[in-house]
Amino acid sequence: MNQTSAQNKDHPLIEVIGLGHGYVMADQTMTVLDDINFRIDYGEFVAIIGPSGSGKSTLMNMLGCLDIANEGTYLLDGQDVKKLSDNKLAKIRNEKIGFIFQQFNLLTKLSAVENVELPLIYRGMSHRERRKNAEESLAKVGLQERMHHRPSELSGGQQQRVAIARAIAGNPPVLLADEPTGALDSKTGVEVMNKMKELNEQGHTIILITHDLSIAEQAKRVIRIQDGKIVEDRGNPA
Repeated sequence: MNQTSAQNKDHPLIEVIGLGHGYVMADQTMTVLDDINFRIDYGEFVAIIGPSGSGKSTLMNMLGCLDIANEGTYLLDGQDVKKLSDNKLAKIRNEKIGFIFQQFNLLTKLSAVENVELPLIYRGMSHRERRKNAEESLAKVGLQERMHHRPSELSGGQQQRVAIARAIAGNPPVLLADEPTGALDSKTGVEVMNKMKELNEQGHTIILITHDLSIAEQAKRVIRIQDGKIVEDRGNPA
């Protein structure tokens, strides 16, 4: 799962230009994001931090191609996502973005390895290929001995590591982690963050969404958002 070749590309992995988004409520426009600009290169580990209502969750939805901004441009791996059809957006979510959620989102009736295989089925991979990828991903997060256990037989930290394995199994260019330690105790949260750092050192680009400064500070770059605007971009290599 080497990402070196991707890092040699002549464009950033992510480029956000003048991104703006709002909703109309009771004949009033509520601005959620206002003129957001940044770029993220291959191999970065970036935390986006902000309090509740700051706009960070909306921004995460834009970065994950779960929603399209009203204004501005979002280029993912050189593609303007606003110009893509729903089918192509779904393909991008499956192939270019590995999602890691706070609540793990594992299927209870499936084993760890079967949960990791799930998104690979939609890529049309053969059973042998996806099982190999899933087993390698679980080994990467230290769960090779637990791959045939169901979620109910795993601790919270182990379940989150299964979710991380699922996110990296297809070797997507970017991992998007939404409060990945939010449902964990502090000790387990440290273990999960250490695993995220290891993945970044191995070449994975990670964008972590959090409200917790102690978690954000473990990334190499911190983008702070408040009232829909970027108010700080610390550690920006540009």
